[in-house]
Amino acid sequence: MTILGEQIIGHAVSKGTNGELRGLDAATGKALEPGFGGATLADLDRACELADAAFDAYRETSLEDRAKFLETIADEILALGDELIERCCQESGLPRGRIEGERGRTMGQLRMFAGVLRDGGFLDARVDPAQPERKPLPRVDLRLRNIPVGPVAVFGASNFPLAFSVAGGDTASALAAGAPVVAKAHSAHPGTSELVGRAILKAAQTCGMPEGVFSLLYGTGREIGQGLVADRRIKAVGFTGSRAGGTALMKVAAARPEPIPVYAEMSSINPVILFPAALAARGEAIGKAFAGSLTLGAGQFCTNPGLVLAVDGPGIEAFEKGAAEALSAMPAAVMLTPGIHKAYVDGVSAVEGHAAVKTVAKGEAGGELRGQAALFQVAAPDFVAHPELQDEVFGAASIVIRCRDEAELHSVLASLEGQLTAAIHIDEADHAAAKAILPILERKAGRILVNGFGTGVEVGHAMVHGGPFPSTADGRSTSVGSKAIERFLRPVSYQDMPEALLPDALKDANPLGLWRRNDGKLVAPKG
Repeated sequence: MTILGEQIIGHAVSKGTNGELRGLDAATGKALEPGFGGATLADLDRACELADAAFDAYRETSLEDRAKFLETIADEILALGDELIERCCQESGLPRGRIEGERGRTMGQLRMFAGVLRDGGFLDARVDPAQPERKPLPRVDLRLRNIPVGPVAVFGASNFPLAFSVAGGDTASALAAGAPVVAKAHSAHPGTSELVGRAILKAAQTCGMPEGVFSLLYGTGREIGQGLVADRRIKAVGFTGSRAGGTALMKVAAARPEPIPVYAEMSSINPVILFPAALAARGEAIGKAFAGSLTLGAGQFCTNPGLVLAVDGPGIEAFEKGAAEALSAMPAAVMLTPGIHKAYVDGVSAVEGHAAVKTVAKGEAGGELRGQAALFQVAAPDFVAHPELQDEVFGAASIVIRCRDEAELHSVLASLEGQLTAAIHIDEADHAAAKAILPILERKAGRILVNGFGTGVEVGHAMVHGGPFPSTADGRSTSVGSKAIERFLRPVSYQDMPEALLPDALKDANPLGLWRRNDGKLVAPKG
């Protein structure tokens, strides 16, 4: 498949006329062919018009047809073969193995949501039958199901050019919910985005989905992104990116005559808490494992361990020794974009130049566009006194906070903002102390893990990839796992609706074969 620099609006493929953007070779910074035309406001209007027109037809497609659509998207992505892998590696600077794994995760998400559709539990079908003889008042017949909120805007992410982008988790969960998607490609990987967008278009046409179920736009400035969120036909937004970008979109959404939810994954430093017995037993080994997690993908993960907390003593000395030895041998790694590289260098310089901060170790120095790993140290009172040290440095940099005692460690944790993850390293002798901080961690993070690091997010039914603000805009949601579909659904109740007018999910005969709540009790389908 040839990359032509074209946008997709419904079934039409065309070159945008509002300026031009180009992908860059991440390793060299050189512009790649072809140029991509930016969308005009008229293009945006057309994409939203088609999505709105497709909504009622698409949301009532059968669960099996929608499931096959998602599976066909996965098949078409796989069929792109090496062309997708090579372009994605070139635009992102990420190694082939990482991109192949991410392609697998992208296809896995789509197929997981196909299973969610066939199960039908996401509809949350409920039936409270009428009780005309009830005293003192009869009870009406009430039935409930979830329906999609409407067309969804999805913004591609810089650090996951496949799994969090055009056909990533936001798109997969929205399409599964029955919501058409208007996607805005990330400017860092336009060629990757076109290839995946064409795969979705081909799948939509093959499966007979209504025109407008998917569109892909490119923007040469903020006009298209903000215009997409402001468009009255868009009813929800999925975004992964910076805190500044996410909060800007939240403001646009809140200022609309009809405000809409923005499910934005933004900023997280993912604290790692090291307990005494674990440190005494394997402090140096934990340090080496930490260095591997910190530098994975040049540290460009939203779950990167950007903070380490421990009570001062020999154990934390051993951890720092192990981490420093491992980091010192780490080569500088290509970062995703020149802008991300500059922000990382500036962030590291700010931390390194802070009066309260000591440098523990640095990785090997790198050339242009390569990030050098860095580990710093600060005393707990100084960290609490300087909130700027909580700012995320997006890359392979972390700060060790040395606490005088458990009370000071608790105080530091209480001062933190919301996080995607929190990790604890424990042995059995640490269980009582770990139990004492779990309530704090539950208030602060969406996922709590033991004897590991947050990098690596399993796509499953029990995963939460979300957390209190600013890690996400809405801490009640997740952008990974089957529960992600819930972001794009809302409940509708039907009172005394004639059987002939009820949706299949709520008919007495239960033609979809769903598990349903009858009078509050979960009931299996007959047969």
